[in-house]
Amino acid sequence: MRSFCLAVLLLCPALVHADEVRKIACRFLSLDSAAPPPPLLCVADKTIEVPCTVYTNTLSPTAVCFAKSNIISFITASDRQPAATATIPANMTAAILVFVAAAKDTKALPWRIFVIEDTVKNFPDGGAFVANFHNQDIRFVIGDSKIMLHPAGFHGFACPEKRDNFNMAPVVFEFLQNDKWRTASESMLRFLPGMRYLIFAYVDPESQRPRIVTFQDFRQSPKPPVGH
Repeated sequence: MRSFCLAVLLLCPALVHADEVRKIACRFLSLDSAAPPPPLLCVADKTIEVPCTVYTNTLSPTAVCFAKSNIISFITASDRQPAATATIPANMTAAILVFVAAAKDTKALPWRIFVIEDTVKNFPDGGAFVANFHNQDIRFVIGDSKIMLHPAGFHGFACPEKRDNFNMAPVVFEFLQNDKWRTASESMLRFLPGMRYLIFAYVDPESQRPRIVTFQDFRQSPKPPVGH
């Protein structure tokens, strides 16, 4: 999980610390479909609690969470124990929070959160967003785009211009292992207006093997919450 922690630190812009409580439009996702987080509560103080459900096969509906001093705090709804925290840059109003289980042999909170700003730049309509949580380089093809991403790298892609009659385009991922490029995933994906993909490369904590996981999202970027 060290590579994931590094990704969290490097992908978040510089923060401006403040004591104010502000609203953030959040959607949630878990990378582990077998063991997602339990029902959670977002807590900012004694009077603010927001129920949050983390989905495994798609993004959750938008929930307005509250960041205090640029930190969103989550506790478990059942026993009210600390579960996770997310650091939100001061200028961010809409975010996708990706939950990943922490290593069981650490004293850290049980869940780590990767924060992605939910903007059209990161998530073009009909396109895809790719993030590399792997600890080595990855390279991939999406339509006509050929990209290499270093660890903690991420990129948003517009809808491929060249698609077949079914609006499908090739998507191929390769991992660098032992100085050799190995194909991890090769498929055809359908790219349509009103839909976008979230694609993550990461190391499975159980098998320690690199994996590619792909999610479809049929929602467009949310509007900033009123009164943030």
